[in-house]
Amino acid sequence: MRRCLQLARLGEGHTYPNPMVGAVLVHDNSIIGEGWHQQYGGPHAEVNCIANVPEHLRHLISAAVMYVSLEPCAHYGKTPPCASLLIQQHVPEVVIGCVDTFGKVAGKGIAMLEDAGIKVTVGVLEAACTDLNKCFFTFHQKKRPYIFLKWAMTADGFMGPEDGQPLRISNGATQLLLHKWRGTIPAFAVGFNTVVKDDPRLSNRLWPNGQQPVRVILDPENELPCKSNIFDGQQPTWIYNRHFSMDGEVTQWIRIDTPSFLEGVLEDLYQKHIMAVMVEGGARTLQAFIDARYYDEIITFQSRVVLGKGIKAPAFDAAPRNESYMLDDNVVSHYYY
Repeated sequence: MRRCLQLARLGEGHTYPNPMVGAVLVHDNSIIGEGWHQQYGGPHAEVNCIANVPEHLRHLISAAVMYVSLEPCAHYGKTPPCASLLIQQHVPEVVIGCVDTFGKVAGKGIAMLEDAGIKVTVGVLEAACTDLNKCFFTFHQKKRPYIFLKWAMTADGFMGPEDGQPLRISNGATQLLLHKWRGTIPAFAVGFNTVVKDDPRLSNRLWPNGQQPVRVILDPENELPCKSNIFDGQQPTWIYNRHFSMDGEVTQWIRIDTPSFLEGVLEDLYQKHIMAVMVEGGARTLQAFIDARYYDEIITFQSRVVLGKGIKAPAFDAAPRNESYMLDDNVVSHYYY
């Protein structure tokens, strides 16, 4: 199953909105085939795994065990059901990392296999297999995107000087990591003040072969300056406000009329099938998400710089689980909720 997880991650950034999945076919403790879901709309992991079994070993398929990180699908989508393929290939045993909670699967693939007489084991490395597709699961279970909140701060907990002047906190390594995320997470959000003060592009310029995310701008009173970088026409840009809706070729203004502005934004992102969004700032916007309990993971970049005073980083509750690691002189911390 660990090999399934390794394979699945090879599809990162290419399978969206499908989950990442890896599969391994084992006979007598030897791998005879392996595969992963490589591209949205293309063959699933189980299909690629079966196809990659060498001709001289194909007679062993009917005596092999299929390991797969996610429950095989049971419905027709872009491709036929993977559960049906395993039945047709007479695979006698299937070991599954975790159940697929997507409504069209949700145990139906397991039921198909068991009804065909196939031995099924579920829950091997379940936590790791679930975490691999946390955005996919959150989207379908909570009916909203998986929400990352991310900011950079000094050693004494400030995001920048009080006067709003730029302060370099992140380093080259954390900048590259951020651009990797921009190449794989479908949407990035900032508030109006961040656009005015920092004029960000919110684009992936450093991670090769990555996508360009949708830029989500929270501008309730429609106050954005017209010459901002977000109007460069290089990637989809959605500006959420309280006043009007208008469609442009690349840029859309979207009116939110729900009592809770953030709730309305998240509902629209869900309807637009955005499975994950990273909120990058500023401090007021990040705190608003925290106060409304709209977050699944908080990520901080912390430098050795000591500022003494300035704009305080957001305050948040202790996380059930967290991890930290060094990237040059920055400490990167993840808090999982």
